[in-house]
Amino acid sequence: MTAIKRISSRDNPFYKSLHKLSSSSRERHAAGQTLLDGPHLLRAFLDSGHRPRHLLLNEQALQEAEIVALLDACADVPQTQFDDALFAQLSELKTPNGLLALIDIPSAGSQAAHSRLALMLEDIQDPGNLGSMLRSAAAAGCDAVFLSPGCADAWSPRVLRAGMGGHFVLDIMQSADLLKVATEFTGKILAASLQAEKSLYDCNLRGKLAFAIGNEGAGLSRGLLDAAQQHFVIPMPGKVESLNAAAATAVCLFEAVRQRQ
Repeated sequence: MTAIKRISSRDNPFYKSLHKLSSSSRERHAAGQTLLDGPHLLRAFLDSGHRPRHLLLNEQALQEAEIVALLDACADVPQTQFDDALFAQLSELKTPNGLLALIDIPSAGSQAAHSRLALMLEDIQDPGNLGSMLRSAAAAGCDAVFLSPGCADAWSPRVLRAGMGGHFVLDIMQSADLLKVATEFTGKILAASLQAEKSLYDCNLRGKLAFAIGNEGAGLSRGLLDAAQQHFVIPMPGKVESLNAAAATAVCLFEAVRQRQ
């Protein structure tokens, strides 16, 4: 195992830079880096073929067998232990689990024209919803997700936790011009709309496909609705007006999975 440095001062420059990353979307994108919180996310990151830049520990981490195994797997990666109070400032968890990983945000390689199954997400502002949507996209075999500028930061700690590692098997394009993406996409775009008459289950979801999903309050913009070749509604026989955006996305994606099998 590599030698572990120790930091106990909040005036330490490295600690200050990490604190900025943990709390500021602007800092994350300026640096091209973010923090993964916990062993599960680090394991998913490693399984996807990536390596972290630095591992960060609290004072109890070396007593956890799962964390020690990950440290051994990353023996070539610098490791720093922080006082518990400092570490707690870097983690959003009420009870930090003892391990954070500093990573380079993976670059997105897909172009819209090459996507086989994609999501186009407009103004999804709730981090938990966005993370759940990315998790569902990964599970359903999507190859790309395009996020409008009004979406939450995909690489924030809260979205990463909700994504449960799904980020690392997707090409995620942030601040995408969705109308431009729609123009470049060579498959069919289907737009979720409560005003649509056609049921999701009556749509042909085979072949190259992108689902356009808007936020729960406003739905999709008129421009994106007009860019779609098909509008659909998810049948809801119960007495509610709409589904949570993340739940609606999962229903759409796995109906596509069902039809494609």
